[in-house]
Amino acid sequence: MGKLMRLELYNFKSYKGHHTLLLGDSYFTSIIGPNGSGKSNSMDAISFVLGIKSSHLRSSHLRDLIYRGRVLRTSKINGDGSATKTAQDDDGNGDAGSGEDDSQQGTQERRDPKSAWVMAVYEDDAGDEQLWKRAITNQGTSEYRINNHVVTAQQYNQALETENILIKARNFLVFQGDVEAIASQSPKDLTRLIEQISGSLEYKAEYDRLKEEHEQALENQTYIFNRRRGINSEVKQYQEQKREADNYARKADEKDQAIVTHILWKLYHFQRVMEESGAQIKKHQQELKEYRRGVEKYEKGLEEAKKEQARVGRDVSKVEREIKRKEKEIEDKENSLVPIEEKLQISGKNNKNFSTRIAEIAKERDAQSQRVKQLSKDLKVVEKAKAKWEGEWNKLAQQEGRELSEADLQQYNKLKEEVNKQTSANQIQIDHLSRQHKTDEETVNSLKSKVESTEWQMRKLEGELNDINDRKQVINGLIKQISKEIEVKKKESNNLTSERLRAAHVRRELEEKLQEVLNKLIEADDGRKQNEKELRIRDTVATLKRTYPGVKGRLSELCKPKQKKYADAVSTVLGRHFDAVVVDNEKTAKDCIQHLRDQRSGQATFIPLDTIQVKAVNSNLKGMHRGMRLAIDTIEYDNAFERAMLYACGNAIVCDDLVIAKYICYEKGVEAKAVTLDGTVIHKGGLMTGGRGPGQQNTRRWEDTEVENLRKLKDKLLADIDKLPKDKGHRRDMEEETLQGELTGLEQRLKYAKDEMKALEKNLDSKTKELDFARRQLDEAKPKYEEKAQELRAVEEELRGFQDAVAEAEDEIFAEFCQRLGYNNIRTYEAQQGSLQREGAQKRLEFQTHKSKLEYQIKFEQDRLQDTNDRIRVLEARAERDQTLITELEAEKESMQSELDTMNVELEQLKEQLDQQKARQSKKAEKVAEQRHEVSKRNKTVEGTLKAVNGLEAEIQRNAADKYALLRRCKLEDVKIPLTEDSADLEQLPIDDLLQADADAMDVEEDPDSSNIRLPAMQDYGIEVDFETLDEDLKENSDEKLEEELQEKINTINGELDKMAPNMHAIERLPEVEGRLTSTTKEFEEARKRAKKAKDDFQEVRQERYELFNKAFSHISDQIDQIYKELTRSTSMPVGGQAYLDIENDEEPYLEGIKYHAMPPAKRFRDMEHLSGGEKTMAALALLFAVHSYQPSPFFVLDEVDAALDNANVAKIANYIREHAQPGMQFIVISLKPSLFQESEALVGIYRDQTANSSKALTLDLRKYQ
Repeated sequence: MGKLMRLELYNFKSYKGHHTLLLGDSYFTSIIGPNGSGKSNSMDAISFVLGIKSSHLRSSHLRDLIYRGRVLRTSKINGDGSATKTAQDDDGNGDAGSGEDDSQQGTQERRDPKSAWVMAVYEDDAGDEQLWKRAITNQGTSEYRINNHVVTAQQYNQALETENILIKARNFLVFQGDVEAIASQSPKDLTRLIEQISGSLEYKAEYDRLKEEHEQALENQTYIFNRRRGINSEVKQYQEQKREADNYARKADEKDQAIVTHILWKLYHFQRVMEESGAQIKKHQQELKEYRRGVEKYEKGLEEAKKEQARVGRDVSKVEREIKRKEKEIEDKENSLVPIEEKLQISGKNNKNFSTRIAEIAKERDAQSQRVKQLSKDLKVVEKAKAKWEGEWNKLAQQEGRELSEADLQQYNKLKEEVNKQTSANQIQIDHLSRQHKTDEETVNSLKSKVESTEWQMRKLEGELNDINDRKQVINGLIKQISKEIEVKKKESNNLTSERLRAAHVRRELEEKLQEVLNKLIEADDGRKQNEKELRIRDTVATLKRTYPGVKGRLSELCKPKQKKYADAVSTVLGRHFDAVVVDNEKTAKDCIQHLRDQRSGQATFIPLDTIQVKAVNSNLKGMHRGMRLAIDTIEYDNAFERAMLYACGNAIVCDDLVIAKYICYEKGVEAKAVTLDGTVIHKGGLMTGGRGPGQQNTRRWEDTEVENLRKLKDKLLADIDKLPKDKGHRRDMEEETLQGELTGLEQRLKYAKDEMKALEKNLDSKTKELDFARRQLDEAKPKYEEKAQELRAVEEELRGFQDAVAEAEDEIFAEFCQRLGYNNIRTYEAQQGSLQREGAQKRLEFQTHKSKLEYQIKFEQDRLQDTNDRIRVLEARAERDQTLITELEAEKESMQSELDTMNVELEQLKEQLDQQKARQSKKAEKVAEQRHEVSKRNKTVEGTLKAVNGLEAEIQRNAADKYALLRRCKLEDVKIPLTEDSADLEQLPIDDLLQADADAMDVEEDPDSSNIRLPAMQDYGIEVDFETLDEDLKENSDEKLEEELQEKINTINGELDKMAPNMHAIERLPEVEGRLTSTTKEFEEARKRAKKAKDDFQEVRQERYELFNKAFSHISDQIDQIYKELTRSTSMPVGGQAYLDIENDEEPYLEGIKYHAMPPAKRFRDMEHLSGGEKTMAALALLFAVHSYQPSPFFVLDEVDAALDNANVAKIANYIREHAQPGMQFIVISLKPSLFQESEALVGIYRDQTANSSKALTLDLRKYQ
């Protein structure tokens, strides 16, 4: 195989002008360069020249591949602002023109190239060079050249394919990012990749087309085959049915004659019984007249007694109403007493609480008053002590005073002046310090008094706080106790309320359900007024069920429509069998008939499950039209009664509307009774019956079971309502009101307690603030006091120093004077005269301080005493208000109690009056009972006669109804019975009317006072039957055995006819079906030939596609494990990893996916998506190399496939490529990893020339350095 020698580019992407990428004779070449230099553009150039579409080259159009490097013709700007154009080198594209922006004038003009080309120089196995060139023309289209000869794209691709370069499969390059895509591709994508490599993808469209044609041909063949088989069986069926039809016609005539004889015999005996019963009724008419005359006399006496009883009953009712009214008044009055008593109780408790609280506060007031008296007494004691001391001091001052002579005094003053002169400076300091000492001493005394007062106030406040906290604990306990009592009372009240509400809710729910049930019953009964006959039938069937266990019930009760819309149709289908009674066997039916005769309870039709002849349902009717279904399929019933349902429904069908019914009966020719949803009927013979008549009231009777269930539910709801507790509203209301009153009292007490608690908390807060303020004052005053005391001591010390200096001077100057007068020193003399004054001043200050302190305490205690008196006055006012309210409530209670006693007395009087009236009522009731007994005794005879007459009338009505039913049956079933010449035609008989008595006839039960009884005139519609053809033996014999024989004969013939069940249209349809069979056979042969041809064509393409795909898959599957082992082998893991392909469909693998599994060395098996990025890349590269090995191109271009690999894996890739790079396998790798490109044989360096604004290439042969 050949190799790629070089690549020439001209204005391609980032390469401006002409450039050559030399690959030389190297088989492992790496293209390297920094990011943005144009490495990947060289990959795009290789792809472009080898026919890859521009959409795969990071471009949307071919023009985007042409160089856009801003080739400019620039202008030089002069100093004066003018422009001088300077030509710049053209890009070498002589025909490029000035570009699309030539019209723009300015300092710059665009001149981009409009064409580009890439040429690959390839050397084949013979050593000849081939030039493959692809250019982009000025028009933006591709131009292909081989050896400088223009060729078509197809020829170009064919030339590449001869060198095994497959453009569609792209077996010669791997784009940047393809490795990650291959590693994460789905099994379906891998299958498609192998199809592209193998070439089997070219057969996909032909394969799909031929497969579809083959399936259609098979489907058409099967359809025609099934149709031919159906027609063939239809031909055989019609041949058999033709033979049966002839036998059936003979038996039908025999059956018609037996039915006519049976009907005539029954009609004759119906007429005979009616005439005999009429004669008996006339006889009883005369007897009834005499009986009624005797009854009238006693009935008048009974009416008078009833009137008297009614008058007394009204009096009793009046008294009872008065008693109820009076009891209601008493109840209201008692209810009014409850809140008054509750208010009295609450007010009493409040008054007691107030008294207790007043007593407690009074004690506190007495203690405060005692403290005020004690403090006042102490103040008086201090004042007396002060006065006593002042007297004593004055006496002492007079006793110790000593006077000097005038000369001594002058000498003293002279010496004093001398001292002052010598110690003037010290005297000034002494004066100054004395004044300061006095001031400081006053300040210290003031601060000391303030500290002591504040400490006393703090102790007092702490005591008050303790008292308040104690009271607060007491009130808090009281609040908790009251709250608990309130919670208990609320629970009791809530329980009573919830019980009342629950009972009311349950009663309301039950009443709502009852009302709903009653409404449904009213709706169900609307239009369902049952006549006497219907009620009698129901009672009769119920009696039969109780008497004979084999009676199952009426047919209408044993089934119901599956949907309401079928109700009219099903009732019409059942027709005369609607009220038929289903029994288990023929014996039960006969026993029931005998019971009806014995009890004269009328007639009924019975369906014995064991002997009825049931025709098989014609299965051909099913699915004939989606708007049609068999009648038997529209009803629900127990499987035990299936035979009865099949007998009643037969082959009747139910259609959605008349159009469908006409289509089925007339166009399709189906011989079956068709009934629409609105009750319209198309009979077998084609007769159509429509409209709504009384007979369709049967549709309402489907709801009988539901109505019965509703009645049971109504009874249950009434019972549940009765079980609820009786009306105890009065007692419950009283209990609730009592609890509510107690709650009100407790809440009032709680409010008072909370108010007191708030006051205490407010007082506590105030006292706390006062205590805090006192503490702050103490904290502020005490340091000041200590500081001032310290300053005072310092002043005293300094003052003593100066005083000592002055004293020395005085001792020196006054020495002779003091010696002469006998004083130790002059200060002794001055002390005698000044000490008394100082001692007096000090003592007066002490008395004044103590007095001020006592006066402040007295004022504070008096204020507290005033507050306590105010609180007592407020509580006394509240207590007085509650006492007034108690007095008013007691007066109101006494008044209401007096009224209540009066009402109770009146109630007792009314009850006595009621007892008297009830005694009178009992006497009147006894008299009415006696009169009623007399009337009843005399009515027994009349009732006996009426009962006999009613029985005869019922017998006439039953026979008339049976006669009408027979005539109606004759009309409906088209039975030809003989009629007299004057008789009306049987067609005039209405089939939907109920047989009714004459409107002028009197009903004995409805008018018992009637004096005449007339025979019921039954309407015969003018039809008179001719009985001459009936044998005399049959006329004379009315035994049931004879009827059984006649019916047995009909049943025998019916059984034979039912067994035959011929198709009367078989003769007409047989030739038509035979013709259809011939034509269908020809169509089948043609379809079989087409299916065989389609199968052969499909199998040929399928085999070709399978062989191509399997060949490629087998090769890749064999190679991939070996390649993966080479890529993952290392010194620590010399075996390497394991990789294999798993095919999902062995027969046609290209239809399903192919799973790729790779297990790296020393790793357990995991799905591909769970491998790391490097492991995925190695697995993907193994797959790519294996795919490339199937139909290898002469060179293989890889674009940065090592991006996600670490150095170890890059080295493995480099070693693999180096080992396999050889003639026939050239590798061109774009990479940024040194560990990869350093192993290559040659390097092509791509760099960006910023001056030329273009990518450029350099080539370096590394083999000389290795």
